[in-house]
This record gives sequence, structure tokens and C-alpha cells, in this order.
Amino acid sequence: METELCVAENTGLPRGLVVAGLGGGSGKSVVAVGLVALLARRGHRVVPFKKGPDYIDAGWLSLAAGCPCFNLDPYLMEEQAMLSSFAEHAAGNDFVIVEGNRGLHDGVDASGTYSTAELACRLGLPVLLVVDCTKTTRTVAALVLGCKLLDERVNIAGVVLNRIGSARHEQIVREAVEKYTGIPVVGAIRRMKKDIFPMRHLGVTPFQEYDGSEEALQLLAETIDKSVSLAAVEALMATPVMQPGQQECGSAGGRPVRIGVIRDAAFQFYYPENLLALTRCGAELVEINSMLAKELPAVDALYIGGGFPETSARLLADNGSFRQSIRQLARQGLPIYAECGGLIYLGEKITLEGEEYPLVGLFPVQFTLEKKPQAHGYSVLVARNGNPFYAPGTQIKGHEFRYSRVASWPGPAEALGFDMQRGVGFVDGRDGLIYKNVLALYTHVHAVGTPQWAPALVARAREYAGGPARNDICSQN
Repeated sequence: METELCVAENTGLPRGLVVAGLGGGSGKSVVAVGLVALLARRGHRVVPFKKGPDYIDAGWLSLAAGCPCFNLDPYLMEEQAMLSSFAEHAAGNDFVIVEGNRGLHDGVDASGTYSTAELACRLGLPVLLVVDCTKTTRTVAALVLGCKLLDERVNIAGVVLNRIGSARHEQIVREAVEKYTGIPVVGAIRRMKKDIFPMRHLGVTPFQEYDGSEEALQLLAETIDKSVSLAAVEALMATPVMQPGQQECGSAGGRPVRIGVIRDAAFQFYYPENLLALTRCGAELVEINSMLAKELPAVDALYIGGGFPETSARLLADNGSFRQSIRQLARQGLPIYAECGGLIYLGEKITLEGEEYPLVGLFPVQFTLEKKPQAHGYSVLVARNGNPFYAPGTQIKGHEFRYSRVASWPGPAEALGFDMQRGVGFVDGRDGLIYKNVLALYTHVHAVGTPQWAPALVARAREYAGGPARNDICSQN
């Protein structure tokens, strides 16, 4: 398909759509990331969003756009907070591309609650449906028609056929879809000999760990340019519902604090909204490489996100001076908030293929890595007494996705910081290891969905630094 000029009417507001599929592995990431990459390479300001609690797809979308990808999650976030975050980050751009998750109508129950379809309705955006056409022809039309009729509020504006085998295959499927559904087919992507995205046991490999990420983006952009009518896609786009809210953070007069963020190949799972929330509450963020830094720099608190510490276990183990500095400062009361991979790092050791790797050793926990997921999905937690960051009784929503398992831990479950109302947690229906001002838990939280999180971490940092112990307000109205 020849390159087509794309001319969009400038209304002063962005235009966009939701890229959805019939299920996981349908090819929606190929289309979403490819569209973002192609639009960005043509000089457009495009901001990507990812539906659901996702870091890896969001990372690829961010790399393609050259700007952060933000998350939208109707389950984790209150609707007004989610829509306000969307409006804030969408403003001032030419296009917004929202990548859905799972199948279009898949939610947490049989009614499709919190589905991609429901999100598209809330945002007022049309859907571009990606369909895997492997070993099927006319049945594709039945699948698309079913998606259209299941919820007629959802505007399925166009279809992209994926994994097409031949020109004849494309002709039959295209004709059937348009004849029986009335929905235009705006592109057809031929079956490829190998996946564009590098894969491993956890799914798509994060771009930070893939040396060929730029080449992959170029191939995605070229694939979309060749296989999809960008002019037709732009014609489907609509101006989204924009409900801006006001972001407040009453940190005026508070002592500035420095919060360290370990961000490297081992710890890379950070929502940009979380980092933004910390800065809005008065924190200066200091990025730290846990494999290169000899010791923790002068900071008033430390945030260790998720990631894949197992892939860098040898390098983490070899940097003993850095691990020792974290352990010593934690014993002196340094506030530390650690999630999933960060929790593992604060443990005693991890065993991988029979070899043991020492970790920070703050908590007497030994971990192993399993071949199957040990927890995967949303979680709901209630804070217990003694939790350094959440008041007793506070309910928070988050998510878990891990292959690690607690192999040994001598402590009682009653000592953990949360009761699990949903999800697996650390052990015995609880989550959250506590030591002085340290909280380490398997559950990831998102700052838009948990507005208490950033003010609590900054407040603890101020207390540690000797500043006023006060409750900063960093809420979304």
C-alpha cells in the first residue's frame, strides 16, 4: 500500500481511537505501537494510553511515541480521577491512541464490567478492532458482527485483519466483513515468519532489555504504513470526552525532600503517574542504578518498583556495597516503599536453577522462581495496624503478576501489613513486610487509583529529613 498523506482538521483538541482485539495475542499491540510509531515519525504529537495495569506494552508505546504512556484502569481508578488523568495528558496533542487489553468485551465478570468496550464508551472514542484471521475466512465476519451486536453503544468503526495468508485470503475476509457487518476494513497485515516483539516466559520482553528495540519500532511503522490505510484510520477518529479535573498538592512551605528511585534493567516497572505524583507532592526524584552505584546517595526516602531482578541476579549480588548501604540506612529509619521485584530485592536470597544469589537481606525471606504464574490479577488490600504508609482500615486496590514464590520465611502472617480481600499476597492471605519505615509488598499500586500513596511517602521522607510531619494533600478533584 502506498504512503498516503494524512490531513486532520485542527479543532484544537486531540482526536483518537481505541485499538482492541478479540483476545490476547490478536495483534493489537502490533497495530497500536505501529500506529503510534508511524504517526510520531510523521511529525505528529501523539500520546499513547494503555488500558489495564500494564508496564511492558506501555513501555513499547512510550518508546514509539517519544513520550510517556499513561494507564487507564476503570477497576483501579475512580471514574472521575481516571477521566481527569486522561484529559490532562491528552491535552495539547494531535492524536491519542488507547490500546485495550484482553478481548474487547472482556471484563471482571460475565457482564464485561471494566472492559475495553466500556472504557471506549466512557472516553467517547471509536474502536479499531484487530482480528486474527489464522485459518479462517467468513467466520471472521461472524466474530466481528457478534462484537458489534453484543453492545450497540460501542462504536466499532473499523477493522484490521491480522495474520492474513494470501491476497485471496484477504479478499474473501474483507468482502465478508464489510458485507455482513457494514464495518470498513482499513488494513490487512500479512502473516509474519516470526513475532516482531521479542518474547519470553513472561510474554513480551521489555524494550529496556532488547537491543533491537529501535529496529523493531521501525519495522512496526513500516508494516502499518504498508498494510493499513492511515488516511482511513484518521477518518475514523473522534474527539474524546475531556473531563479535566484539578490536581492539587498542598506542599507549599514543606521542606524539599529527595526520593531515590532505583531504575535500571532489574527495576523498570514504574507508572509515570506515580513519579509525577511524588514530584507534585514536593519530592525531587533521584534515579539510581542498583548494579553500578557503590552506595545509596543522600536521599530522604527510597522507592523500589517492580521488574525482573532474576534476570540481573548476578550483577545485583555482585554489588555488595550497595546492598549493604540500603540495609544500614533502613535500620536507621530510612523510609522505603518496595513493590514486587523491590520486595524480592530486600529479601535474603533468591535461588535460580540451583544457584543462590544474595540480596539486601533486610527481611529473612528466600525466594525461588517458578515456571507458572504464582499470582496474576487485581488485588484488594486493607491496611493493618503498624503500617508505615497507610492508616489502619485503609482499603487499596492494586494488581499482582509474578512467577516468584516465597520458599522460606520464619515470620508470622499476623506481622504483615495488609489483609487480602482479593488476590494472593505474600503468604496466608496477607501482604506487606514491615520493618521500621520500610514497607515491601507484592501488590503494585497506581497513584491515580491510590491517591494516599504519594503524600504518605513524601510525608515519611519529610519526617526522616527532619522537616514538618504534616499530611500533604495530593488529591484529584
